[in-house]
Amino acid sequence: MLPLGGRTLVVMRPREQAGSLCSRIEAAGGRALRFPVIAVGPALDPAPLQAIIGRLDEFDLAFFVSPNAVDHALRAILPQRTWPATLRVATVGKGSQRVMHGWGFADVIAPEDGFDSEAVIALPEFAPDAVRGRKVLIFRGDGGRELLAETLRERGASVEYVTCYRRYCPDADPAPLLEPIARGAVDGLLLTSSEGVRNLESMLGADGLAALRGVTVFATHPRIVAQAHAAGFAKVVETPAGDDGLMQALESHFA
Repeated sequence: MLPLGGRTLVVMRPREQAGSLCSRIEAAGGRALRFPVIAVGPALDPAPLQAIIGRLDEFDLAFFVSPNAVDHALRAILPQRTWPATLRVATVGKGSQRVMHGWGFADVIAPEDGFDSEAVIALPEFAPDAVRGRKVLIFRGDGGRELLAETLRERGASVEYVTCYRRYCPDADPAPLLEPIARGAVDGLLLTSSEGVRNLESMLGADGLAALRGVTVFATHPRIVAQAHAAGFAKVVETPAGDDGLMQALESHFA
């Protein structure tokens, strides 16, 4: 029997980032039920991204906070100009690194382990001696953690942000999730964002969320674990990062 045979797992990633994980769940014998709790779209104001395109040569390092940042930024930039040969690129984890490879970037700075700002800050390329006096451009969504920029500034770098996409709570019918939950036909909820936990609360309301609390949550970071506990989930399994980490944890849990 396949390791996830007979298991139904709810993948709550944004729709654009759910495909590879869903395919792996299905290849392992499971059923992947897609219920995105974050929607992604272009920035409401495209002017800042457009304005930065002509200034890329001013920067020493460009950092992309997520696969969405990679796609939305490069989709705007590369039809208009070539990427400066002197502008190094970095990102937060293996998933974003693969997306950058798909855009033709071979030399991408990214952590081998971890997928958060703490892991990036620990890289030698972000050490004080490496970034002092450098100009860093951060491509991101509308808001997010400030730790990376604050640390780089403390280490002597100058930092600019450009918003290239937005995240928002989907306006989705909860029935496709609540109906199999009511039948006891869901074995796990896969949450990969603290913001997604908060959106789930908003999407379902108090009664809907209460119906989910008996289902095991698989969360890919301690912050997400804490947010899930705060939302009232009693069974929360912390998993390693990325598709590999999630699959390893799922197969181990259901073995």
